[in-house]
Amino acid sequence: MKPFLLLQHRYLDEASDNEYEAVLDYGNLQPNEIVRIRMDQQSIADINPLDYSGIITGGGPANISDSEDEKSDVQKRFEYELADLYPTIFEHDIPYLGMCYGMGSITRYLGGEVGKEKYSEPVGAVTITKNQKEKDPLLDGIPETFTALAGHKESCQQLPDKATLLASSEHCPVQMIRCKNNIYATQFHPELDVAGITLRIKAYKNHGYFDPEKANELIDSLQEVDVNYPPVILRNFVERFKT
Repeated sequence: MKPFLLLQHRYLDEASDNEYEAVLDYGNLQPNEIVRIRMDQQSIADINPLDYSGIITGGGPANISDSEDEKSDVQKRFEYELADLYPTIFEHDIPYLGMCYGMGSITRYLGGEVGKEKYSEPVGAVTITKNQKEKDPLLDGIPETFTALAGHKESCQQLPDKATLLASSEHCPVQMIRCKNNIYATQFHPELDVAGITLRIKAYKNHGYFDPEKANELIDSLQEVDVNYPPVILRNFVERFKT
């Protein structure tokens, strides 16, 4: 089969490795079935999306809506290179799953608005509600409402014209979208479990997502959260598009 491609931009090794391991685990993938590229360290300018069964992009501290003056040269590079892949992805409807950062990236490409004005969510558990008017194979086996882990400063301010809304939360109306038949993005994290969120809270303690003095309290509050359903999205994506 053609491998999947995982594009990451977490510059903290521990967080990046944890994200990679979660994608392997919840996607039921072996290391030889996925190509991992850390965009914070490596260019993707020569990537051909047609070489892969599907493409998964991870989240991280970068924000699409930051001003150009606030962005590092590395962020400017991988944002440009990732956006340069989208014409091929959309032309061929190549399977794509963007997680958190991927929502902003796809929204921006579609001409939508990404910003911090509304709909940000603090790090923690959120209740996701499926759009009952839309049935989608990536949500097979998932109830109408389920708990997921999220934490984002920016969000899609309005659903892009070419996107179909698949799921929402109370404070963030655009939590999951589909474009064409095979292109997806989530604002929440399908790959994230309690161990993963604990690691990320420690790793990003001083990145402005929460009061650093309350990090341990936040970790304790999440230890019993049931997040068994979001990884099903990742597994369904891989099973559906494995070629």
